[in-house]
Amino acid sequence: MKIAWFCIPAYGHTNPTLAVVKALTENGHQVFYFSFEQFREKIEQAGAVFIGCDGYDFEMEDKENADRVGKDKVFATELLVSSTLALDEMTTEKIREIGPDLIVSDSVAFWGKLVAMKHGIPYVSSTTTFAFNKHSSRYMKETPWDIARMLAAMPRINKQIQRLRDKGYPVKGILDIVQNDNATNTIVYTSRFFQPCSETFSDRYHFIGPLMRPIASPLTKTAGKTVYVSMGTVNQNRGFYHNCIQALGNTDWQVIVSMGSNPEQFPDLPENIQVYRFVDQMAVLAISDVFVTHCGMNSVSEGLYDRVPLVLFPQTPEQNAVARRVEELKAGVRLKSVSEADILDAVNKVLDDPSYRENASRISDSFRSCGGAEEAVHFLEEIAESAK
Repeated sequence: MKIAWFCIPAYGHTNPTLAVVKALTENGHQVFYFSFEQFREKIEQAGAVFIGCDGYDFEMEDKENADRVGKDKVFATELLVSSTLALDEMTTEKIREIGPDLIVSDSVAFWGKLVAMKHGIPYVSSTTTFAFNKHSSRYMKETPWDIARMLAAMPRINKQIQRLRDKGYPVKGILDIVQNDNATNTIVYTSRFFQPCSETFSDRYHFIGPLMRPIASPLTKTAGKTVYVSMGTVNQNRGFYHNCIQALGNTDWQVIVSMGSNPEQFPDLPENIQVYRFVDQMAVLAISDVFVTHCGMNSVSEGLYDRVPLVLFPQTPEQNAVARRVEELKAGVRLKSVSEADILDAVNKVLDDPSYRENASRISDSFRSCGGAEEAVHFLEEIAESAK
């Protein structure tokens, strides 16, 4: 079986796929992974053939563009169309050369779905966030004003869609691109238990659970309680980290902070606080009693897999949806504010009430009972076989 795999330039969307890619290649299948140079080494280590999308005026790579996408639907559509057309000649040539049986594409790497549509190849969505339909999308808390702005923008969006049709992409409207339905074959990297509104998704959605990375370098627990603070590699909120250090520095806890930026900006740290640019997150979580997190899907999944309850500080609508689900399942508490008092109160609340760890353990059990990469491989093999 030959698979063409497309992903966006983001570690949070690439890393979860690598265990599936590795399992596929170890089972004798060929994976041709369309991605970006910074991910080449990881992709090739998983056994895939790397195909670079760099150097094609692919504007999705620009961080300023990425920040604007979530706020401006017309801009997002124009960026998607321009990026797809920038890759069009290369993807057309490569798809004809490879002759894939399937195209697997990240749920927001819409150009992969468009390539599948253009070339008439069976498509599978790889969903590293929650799966979203009309029921679960309510977790994103889209307001009537958001919907009204989208409707007002439709004429300009339709002009962009026409650019795709002119290049042979059989697209009727924006929903053809951005929306999957219950007939869409989909791999979701969480459990049905953790997925909001999971009963509304068909059996074409395979919830394989989060695929954990091994611990590279185990850490030593140096106190009775260990608190881990991380806002991911993108968010570098110096004020928030400062307040965490101030709030947690007067405790007898071991506090580990990963900030994705220069830790030397915080000199004279309290003895109980260790600050790093990056950490082996799986190693830290293995000794943690609470995780203060930005609620990225990968980070939350890793924390809950290790049965660690959470203090929730989401920064985006997607992260807010994850935080809302954690709150529903009572495996964590949301920060009221970034004040030192509220940070300390939230951490104490989670540490003092064992029900939060018990509920995190229930979610962990649901993750561990999923079929993992092996289920994904079997699912993809079935789709390819039925398409013959």
